[in-house]
Order: sequence, then structure tokens, then C-alpha cells
Amino acid sequence: MIAHPDQLRALSAVVEHGTFDAAAAALHLTPSAISQRIRALEQQVGKVLLLRSKPAVATEPGRAVLRLARQVALLEQETAVELGLDDPRGARIPLVVNADSLATWVLPALATVPGVSFEILVDDQDHTTAWLREGVAMAAITSDTSPVPGCRVTPLGVMRYRAMASPGFRDRWFPDGLDADSLSRAPMLNFNRKDSLQDRYLRRHDPQATLDPPCTHVPSSSEFVRAAELGLGWAMLPDIQTEEGLAAGRLVVLDDDGAVEVSLHWQQWAVGSSALDAVASALREAAGRVLR
Repeated sequence: MIAHPDQLRALSAVVEHGTFDAAAAALHLTPSAISQRIRALEQQVGKVLLLRSKPAVATEPGRAVLRLARQVALLEQETAVELGLDDPRGARIPLVVNADSLATWVLPALATVPGVSFEILVDDQDHTTAWLREGVAMAAITSDTSPVPGCRVTPLGVMRYRAMASPGFRDRWFPDGLDADSLSRAPMLNFNRKDSLQDRYLRRHDPQATLDPPCTHVPSSSEFVRAAELGLGWAMLPDIQTEEGLAAGRLVVLDDDGAVEVSLHWQQWAVGSSALDAVASALREAAGRVLR
């Protein structure tokens, strides 16, 4: 398959902006021109690449071509910058990270990479590779050790989580320590419905997974810790985000022996990109300082 760059740009723009009209505005074209380029690309590939819904969604073959489109765009940007032919914005890299890493060590690392802008997407570390498979992200911080096709994997380290709560919450709900009975009644915090850390801890006390405590969802990493400090519930919190709260007495560890460790890895497209490699190097260096 030899796709024209203009066709690939049209496909990428429609998926990114959601509609043919929005893609046309972004590329300074007419919706008809965008439609013609997508149709020509589909005829060349012999497959439907887009579902014409609102927003438009790439089909499975479309996701494969979308990855190609974004790889070509990245290499074009880097080459143009090297030749002094492009604007000073440099490469733009969409990447997906877990919220706790974003709230603690990722942003300072990204700030050390010059000439690169980012689209940062947030998802649970067990689900970030889906964004790679769909061609939306070029790289991801993930717990998945199996490389997505067309990607390579590098270990970053381990984030350690422990069951924590406010002192008042502990005294009210766990006066005699944690057991299946107290955990079935004590309010629990979850980041969102994808967050499985608390459930992993509960299964240690209830292998049959019958415990169903009341749960509050707090989909913000910093506010999640704050919710635990305020006594809204207990939660599995990362050591690197709770040192201050523990030292100040706003948080206490409920179970010294119940840590849950999450191994994090960096997955990126296996394409020769100096920008992607620079981001990977910065994140590996930062992870080496803060992760176990």
C-alpha cells in the first residue's frame, strides 16, 4: 500500500477532530475534499477505514492506517525541523499515562524535553495500551508487559500502594484492625470504575470477592488522596504521593504488610523517532529516581 500523505493527513484529522467538517477546518480544506481523500484511501486499501458516526470512529483496519498516518506525520515534522523548513513548534507526541504517575513524576520529566509538545491522555495503567492499539497514542505508561504490535517495551519500575485512611476514619471503622467484616462495612474510595487496586486488596481478605463496601469515586489523583485525608473512605495510595500526609498525621497506614505493587513499563512505537526516544530517556531517568 502506497498512501498519499494528504490522504493520511485527512484520516488522522477526521479521527482527531471527530467530524469531516472539523477536519476540513483544521486542514483549511472543504469537507468535500476531505471526503474525497478518505474515499480514495479506502478504495486503495480495499477496506472501510472510518465509521461515519458522530464522532467519526476508525474501524480496525482504519486504526492500522491511522498508526501509519501518525508515524509519517511525526517523521515529517522531525525531518522538517532538522532542515529548518518547519515552524518552531516541533514534534507533537500524544501519550497516555496513569493518573498517579502524571500527578507525581511524569510532568517534571516531560519538562526536560525541548522542542516537543504533548497531548497527554489519562487512563488506568491496566488499560493504557488500548490507546496504542487504536493509533491514538504514540506511547504509553502501562502495566502491560506484552508489546502492542509495532511497539517496544521498556521497564520503568514499581509503584508501591498501601491501604491508608485518616486517623479518625481508622478509629471509627477499624478499631480492632482490618478483617473481612470491617472491610465489608467501611466506606471505600475508587478513582473510577476501572480502578482495581482496592479490589485487589479486598481479595486478600475475601478470595471469593463477595465484599461490596460503599464506594465513592474521585477521578482526580490529588483529590483522591485529599478525600482519604478528609475521611471519605480508605484507599490504596502510592508511597510517592503520601509522604507529606503521613508525616503530618493526616494519613495512617492501615496494614503494614498489605502493600500492592504495580510494575510500570514504557511502550512506544518502534519507529525511528528522535523525539520519542528523547521522551523515553527522560521518563526512564525520572522513574529510576522515584520508583522502586
